[in-house]
Amino acid sequence: MQRRTVLFLLVCLPFLASCAIVPWFKRTPQQTQTQQAPAKPVPTAVTAKRAQVLMGTMVELTAVAPNEILAQAALSAGFQEIRRLEALLSTWIETSELSIVNAAAGHEPVGVSEETFALLKRALEVADYTEGGFNIAIGPAARLWNIPEAPRVPSDMELEIAAQYVDYRNIHLNPTRRTVFLEKPGMKIDVGGIGKGFAAEKAAAVMREVGALGGLVAVSGDFRVFGKRADGTAWPVGIRHPRRDGTILATLDSTDEAVSTSGDYERFFLQDGIRYHHILDPDTLQPARLCQSVTVVAPDAGWADALATGLFVMGPVKGMALIERLGFGAVIVDAQGGILVSSRLRSRVKLTP
Repeated sequence: MQRRTVLFLLVCLPFLASCAIVPWFKRTPQQTQTQQAPAKPVPTAVTAKRAQVLMGTMVELTAVAPNEILAQAALSAGFQEIRRLEALLSTWIETSELSIVNAAAGHEPVGVSEETFALLKRALEVADYTEGGFNIAIGPAARLWNIPEAPRVPSDMELEIAAQYVDYRNIHLNPTRRTVFLEKPGMKIDVGGIGKGFAAEKAAAVMREVGALGGLVAVSGDFRVFGKRADGTAWPVGIRHPRRDGTILATLDSTDEAVSTSGDYERFFLQDGIRYHHILDPDTLQPARLCQSVTVVAPDAGWADALATGLFVMGPVKGMALIERLGFGAVIVDAQGGILVSSRLRSRVKLTP
């Protein structure tokens, strides 16, 4: 989509409606014919981009490196890392570690890899921080709503039954044996609210190890940026407006941090004029209603991803209080469309008129 002054490059074009955050690139005015264009400096780095469908969404990687060979190697390594983690964490893959953990619920502990254990440990930490707003035990309720595959409104009785299996405190981690045990048969872990950010963080790390000087890892609404662009500038990031398709709510320049957005416009359906979306309140097992979108800026993509979901459930008042306490950044759009920006981001975020 091209205009005279601004070019939007959406990182997941085939899934345009699901993009929460987009890179934002401004074009400089063209030189007039009477002006002599300045000589272009010899580039000291090259930029390479590639996209693939992984973890059920479009993943786009951008690498800045001293040469094309290193840039392409960084991209390949990043995709390979995300693919490896998907095989461990996806509950849609029957042989994944989390699928095996879910199958053993109520029966026996299951040994897992370092990565899976670290992810689950982080998820339970965020659950405590968000007073249960972020909850990876929400799986049984999420499967009832089945958004977006075959969405429907579950009956009260169905949700009452599911409520017996969604207490994250019944997930037991044994750090000595590195095992996971779900206390009740029927419990199911769902890491959809943290898995993509966790994978983005790991992918960025391996891209750097291979030789990328800078890069951007975009996994749906989760971004991890490191270093700078080839021209030495920061990575400009746009936050999508939750109610105006194709409109940017705000922008910020990003370097060496993660930016993650959760919103009620990403996966939803309408029934009788009511919007039902995929971010469930663990207390009611109904879609959370206090926010339209939450964007979190944090040093780690796993933290940013999980906190964006947790804050969405907590609501703007409690959510912003938590972000200030943690020293991270956030942009919250409340249920009425009001915009709140944390103190850490007020000098960085530019709201679109």
